Parts: sequence; C-alpha cells; structure tokens
Amino acid sequence: MKPGKITKDVYLIGGSEITDPKDCSIYLLNVGELVLIDTGAGPSYDDIVRNIEKLGLDPAKLKTVILTHCHIDHIGGASRFRDALESRLIMHELDARAVEQGDKRMTGAAWYGLPLTPVPVDVKLTKDEERLYFGDQEVVCLHTPGHTPGSLSVYLDRGGKRILFGQDIHGPFLEEFGADLAAWRRSMERLLSLEADILCEGHFGVFQPKGRVAAYIKHYLEQYGEETIPQP
Repeated sequence: MKPGKITKDVYLIGGSEITDPKDCSIYLLNVGELVLIDTGAGPSYDDIVRNIEKLGLDPAKLKTVILTHCHIDHIGGASRFRDALESRLIMHELDARAVEQGDKRMTGAAWYGLPLTPVPVDVKLTKDEERLYFGDQEVVCLHTPGHTPGSLSVYLDRGGKRILFGQDIHGPFLEEFGADLAAWRRSMERLLSLEADILCEGHFGVFQPKGRVAAYIKHYLEQYGEETIPQP
C-alpha cells in the first residue's frame, strides 16, 4: 500500500503498511487548510510530514488534527503535530481526558509498549453532532460511541462524493477501554444511514463504492450479532 489520493482533496498518507506497523490509517484533507484525521502511534511523525510534502502540499498549513478516539495508534503523534506545526487538536471530551492525562491503560500505550506524552486537547466536542468549517467546506463530526466512549466518525461531501472516516468500525471491544457493543450497534446503524460513497476505515483501508461501504459495516454488525462484552 502506498500513500496517495483517494478522491478529490482526500489522501491516505500513513498506516501500518505505509509508515509504521503500529500506525492506524492516517488521512489528510486539503480543504483550504490541511486537516489530519488521526496521527498514528508517534514514531512515524517525520514520515507523515514527508508524505505530505511528496503530495506537493505544505505541512505548515496543517492547522487542525481531528482525533477519532484515544488509542495510542491514533493519537501517539498528537503532541508532535501540536508542538512542531501548532496544529489544534480536536476530539470528543469523553476520550480527551485519557490523552491529556497520559493514561497508558485507557490509551493502550502500555499494551503497545509505546511512550505517551500527555497533551492538551484544544477543542473538546460535547454534542451528538458538530459541524466544523474550513472556508466553505463543512466537516461533520458524529459521536459514535462503542469502540470507546468518545469515538468520533467524520464525514464530508466533496467532489460529488460523501466520504466517511469510520475509524475502527471493526473493534475490538474491550471492557478495559470502556467498549459498549449496544452503543456501537446504534452507531453503525447511524453510519449506514449516511449512505457514504467512500469509507476510510481505521486499519483495513478504503472501501468504495456505496454498496461496498454498506456491506463492510453490515458484515461487522452480523459478526457481533447480539454478543456482549465478556466480564473479567
């Protein structure tokens, strides 16, 4: 897998097969300013910046980072982007505390064996749906709990396509991370109702067209069925 364009102004610039085996999939929007969706685990910061430059874009214009949830493979590089590029960090308040406190259990940093630098979250989302604007481009953040209490999904309409960033739709669902399968099922039904043309998932790549997006989400709804999270 290589970094590159997904659709108009949307790029894949990092991931386990691109930058570092511990990285989630890392996406970039070019919507007047640059907006990053997740940062990876941290060690690949320099590679991510180089990949932005290889696209002919200026990393200095990366002023917003949306963190979809608090796990280290998604937020480990947040402090570097905030310090080096002065990027503001946006995430849901229910997951922000773990990032700000450097909670190695809730973020999974201990599980991954990675260092975690506590970092302030500049904008903490609190509503079920919040709309961000970059010039005339609307980017919608949905609170989609399940994988973690403060999981976000993000979507925008660009170039005639609805692009959905549904990180970690596949789980896992672990009690120690505050997972909630019933909430996750409701979240997935909500994502299905968006009828997205393109799904940019957290670890398993990009799915399109619309039929494949729906099939991917429904596959996991069927897989988990009426299961519950086992208690220790």
